[in-house]
Amino acid sequence: MKSLTRELWMDIPKRRMIVSIHEQVADLVAESGIQEGLALVNAMHITASVFINDNESGLHHDYDKWLEELAPFDPSPERYHHNRTGEDNADAHHKRQIMGREVVVAVTAGKLHLGPWEHIFYYEFDGQRRKRILVKIIGE
Repeated sequence: MKSLTRELWMDIPKRRMIVSIHEQVADLVAESGIQEGLALVNAMHITASVFINDNESGLHHDYDKWLEELAPFDPSPERYHHNRTGEDNADAHHKRQIMGREVVVAVTAGKLHLGPWEHIFYYEFDGQRRKRILVKIIGE
């Protein structure tokens, strides 16, 4: 079995933002030379997510609105106990929990094996600092 491990670094200038990482992951699959296997892609920070869905701006807007309704940004310690520790990002932890930590994608014939509208994204919930994404590809 072969494997490839890489880290993608993200520098998101805003607090929340969705970024396509699809091409970067596809390029790493090609670099790996693996024809049949799996690609794990996961956010290495507890206030960010990796997810798969449609690459459509209206849907991305809807995600942002929906998540903000579920876990609104509020830096005060009244709403979230976590913010009593001196942090202001409790909402980001909740949003990450909803959107998930990672995705696993099949690699078939040397390419990501996805549905017709599936696309890989990084979703930042507490940006303005450098963060990592782990990409691990294993197979033959």
